Amino acid sequence: MDLFTAPDGRPRCAWAGSTPEMLAYHDTEWGFPVTDDRRLFEKVSLEGFQSGLSWRTILDKRENFRRAFAGFDFHAVARFDEADVERLLGDAGIVRHRGKIAAVIANAGGAVDLQREAGSLAAFFWRHEPPADEVDPPQSATLSPASVALSKDLKKRGWRFVGPTTAFAFMQAMGLVNDHAAGCALRPAVAEARKGFTPPT
Repeated sequence: MDLFTAPDGRPRCAWAGSTPEMLAYHDTEWGFPVTDDRRLFEKVSLEGFQSGLSWRTILDKRENFRRAFAGFDFHAVARFDEADVERLLGDAGIVRHRGKIAAVIANAGGAVDLQREAGSLAAFFWRHEPPADEVDPPQSATLSPASVALSKDLKKRGWRFVGPTTAFAFMQAMGLVNDHAAGCALRPAVAEARKGFTPPT
């Protein structure tokens, strides 16, 4: 079973055991439903930066990313220009990858359009919430039919670095699925949060 025993003696998903920061992220954020548009844009952007890297690397730099990308205010990021790209390429606090930086800026423009069309990013993303049993048992897949559909929808709109695996990681983190391992102490808490949650429309 993909679990480890945390310092409080309770089991957690094995991936959360690498650092105290990862455990805190697992216990307070990962899997709990999110409707805040800025947080949703932040996460889809950071998942794109994670491509080919570990989430631990991105989490360690998250505050730097927030400073670099205007707190992931996508209306502000959509106005970034080539001078901003060069500034970001010189920022040692983030992942300096031209393609990924350009993708966040382009995706910000797409997020502005999507917010205008759907009313909110949250309303759009939560349309892609899968059936509860789509990934069963938990942590048995790196993509799903719903993440494939979400990726296809975003790519059709011109978004970049949003492949099915990236989309699935986003869905796990933002609470569209409860993929905490069976036996993880946080799985029931996330299930309860999802039970009391009304997806935005």
